[in-house]
Amino acid sequence: MRMPTERQVQKYLQDSSKTKGRKIAIEYFGPLSDYGSKEADRPKEIKKLGYGLPYLIAYKDGAKTKKAILSTMRIGHGFGHDYRADRVDNQVLAFDTWNHLPKHCRVDDLGVFNHSDSSMLSLGNSGEFFLLRKMVAGAEYASDLNRIFDSGTLEQRDVLRARALARYLVEIHKTKYSGEEKDALYHRKLRDTVGHGECIFGLADSYPLSNLDFLKTDELEDIEKKCVAQRWKLKKYSSRLSQVHGDFHPWNILFTKNSKNFINFNLLDRSRGEWGEPADDVCALSIYYLFYSIRKYGEIRGEFLELFDEFLNTYTAGASDEVLLEAMPLFFAFRALVIASPIWYPDLSSENRRKIFDFTQNLLDAGSFDRTKLSAYFGGSR
Repeated sequence: MRMPTERQVQKYLQDSSKTKGRKIAIEYFGPLSDYGSKEADRPKEIKKLGYGLPYLIAYKDGAKTKKAILSTMRIGHGFGHDYRADRVDNQVLAFDTWNHLPKHCRVDDLGVFNHSDSSMLSLGNSGEFFLLRKMVAGAEYASDLNRIFDSGTLEQRDVLRARALARYLVEIHKTKYSGEEKDALYHRKLRDTVGHGECIFGLADSYPLSNLDFLKTDELEDIEKKCVAQRWKLKKYSSRLSQVHGDFHPWNILFTKNSKNFINFNLLDRSRGEWGEPADDVCALSIYYLFYSIRKYGEIRGEFLELFDEFLNTYTAGASDEVLLEAMPLFFAFRALVIASPIWYPDLSSENRRKIFDFTQNLLDAGSFDRTKLSAYFGGSR
């Protein structure tokens, strides 16, 4: 990471509300370890890894000599620091908490480095962050699934759209991550799928503690343990690390209106990083075909089974992915905890929630997805 110049540091301090326009003169700006010592006098470091490199700013504030530390985070992969958002998370948390702990060093400001020239911008008075995004056209793909649910029939566009979505995933998943950090990033993806607050552990914690007649004793704990085992089984496949959407479900897909072409769509809310496991995107969408079938029929059949097959067959034919079926149980388990949740889908019957948990348990026990056993996973047979 490029550091600001002394002049940029001086301007930042000069503009700070804490200096109130007083003249600032920089006396030293550089690594803290280099200040006031010779190379030969520095102790040998036995700790080789750190999360950041502290820079010392020694300066004159009017007549007073002051010192401050510019604390940054190392840009690297692993340890949950893979994305810029992770590093922002750490810095914001430090700003919000350090000054409340007795004897802890004080933090005066929260700032960012300008992307173009590394000049320093203050965020010390900021509150919550926000995004301003473009408005995109289209209707949620969920509206198509709702129409099919009500009518019980498929239209030409429904098959075309299932195939188009599968082909889109085939294309984006062709872009593989080839950097030296692919092991760390792939392991991060698997770890987040299990342990992230938005994923398996967080979803399990969101289930109410009582009145869950569809769950067996200690079943959520049992599923968590099986998912941990799946994570360790998949860690060897880091070469699969691919460009992903990360939350490819029917409410994040907007199909545009076009009488001549039914397959134009826009996407919303890419989540949890640029790189991940292809099975995540495949399972995120395909489980909703199963979900709608369970809601309508109490089993897997009919028009939603046809869409499931059109989507999965198109994807597997285009991707030629030999590991996909082995990777799917973990990601189906993640999405199953969403669709079976009383919080996310409060109107689902307990009977159908139980079928989704049967699907999850049976698939995790099998260790690999087998299309011929799809109905059996839900406790039925065909």
